[in-house]
Amino acid sequence: MPTRRQFLQQGSLAAGGALLLSSFDSKTFSSLGRMSAADHINIGAIGINGMGWADLSAALKLPGVNVVALCDVDRNVLDRRMKDLSKINVDTSKVKTYSDYRKLLEQKDIDAVIIGTPDHWHALIMIEACQAGKDVYVEKPVGNSIGECRAMMAAQQRYNRVVQAGQWQRSQQHFKDAVDYVQSGVLGNIRTVKVWCYQGWMKPGPVVPDSNPPEGVDFKRWLGPAPTRSFNASRFHFNFRWFWDYAGGLMTDWGVHLLDYGLLGMKAGVPKTIAALGGNFAYPDLYEETPDTLTTLYQFDGFNLVWDHAMGIDNGSYGRDHGIAYIGNNGTLVLSRGGWEVIEEKQSKNKVSKPFEKPSDNGLDKHMANFIDVVRSRKMEDLRCSIQAGSHVAIVAQMGNISFRSGQRLVWDEKAGKFDADKINQQYLVKEYHNGYKLPMV
Repeated sequence: MPTRRQFLQQGSLAAGGALLLSSFDSKTFSSLGRMSAADHINIGAIGINGMGWADLSAALKLPGVNVVALCDVDRNVLDRRMKDLSKINVDTSKVKTYSDYRKLLEQKDIDAVIIGTPDHWHALIMIEACQAGKDVYVEKPVGNSIGECRAMMAAQQRYNRVVQAGQWQRSQQHFKDAVDYVQSGVLGNIRTVKVWCYQGWMKPGPVVPDSNPPEGVDFKRWLGPAPTRSFNASRFHFNFRWFWDYAGGLMTDWGVHLLDYGLLGMKAGVPKTIAALGGNFAYPDLYEETPDTLTTLYQFDGFNLVWDHAMGIDNGSYGRDHGIAYIGNNGTLVLSRGGWEVIEEKQSKNKVSKPFEKPSDNGLDKHMANFIDVVRSRKMEDLRCSIQAGSHVAIVAQMGNISFRSGQRLVWDEKAGKFDADKINQQYLVKEYHNGYKLPMV
């Protein structure tokens, strides 16, 4: 008798059909009555307060996708999301809830998991999900250290699971169009790529005293492999981003989205040298460890890449609060989530310009549809952002943070896969795990 996995492979939907139907809700799909039980993909979502919920919502727009389990260490979030599921006509009596992700991974009828936890949990849960035979959609940045990224890639290879990184811009058409234009050569030699993120709405939390966790929060489990410490409201939920124990600040939060396209456009690997300068210049009285202001210079063969970020203000380059600029001899292409254009270089004899082009699609919905398609087809090469691609840009972002934290200009030895300074490698390549947790060496 065919296995459930064989049924899933045989029941693959055409990508176009999945995208066409993605705007319908789950009630509409059930009423169509076109799909057999073997066509269905059962999802478990781990970490559902922010992007985990957005990812699950995108998945539930797709035909044949069911949610069968939710996991979060905050009971308040779990209760809220179960109510949200009821509002979109999901039968919540068939949805199990957990506070321990390991129990969710033991649930046999789950085909794939979505990981939307804070960054310091991504690697451990993704690796254990692969070991449990689940396919994985993991939020960015995929790893919280270079060592974690390497372990995640190794786990995907060993267990042969579908693993998509949540860098949904890879599925949005106008980003692809812009990269195709860059690679056409029309811009001439590109000497500099500028990548910036000025986020006026993002500010650290206030300095507040430690306190007891809110009722319903299993804070010990939230900490997991991070160092043990008392609960502090300004380090919790969204604000985890600004502390090294859990994340890497704007560099890894938005940086992996934007640096990704800087690297893609130039077909770049890893930099030869990295130098970062910054600090907490804007909000020294608020509670943060990661820099609110940072400039990083990456040296590649034939061009430089500059990362520039600032929290609390929106006045970034070219009048945009974020973007990627490919600066060529004949013109500069400026790309953002809002669209792209080419600005003519007045000194060039080869005049090139292109009016502003707006996006016309939903990148997150298309990215999730791509993941579900590959879960069914098992054609790993069709993934828009494999764990290998997600790890590539996460490692480049980590390099910038390591340069900032160490206060040193770093030289990367690509052949050896490490920096040319043993002390830096020992301190930063692999993140130390605590509280009895260990990063699996696959």
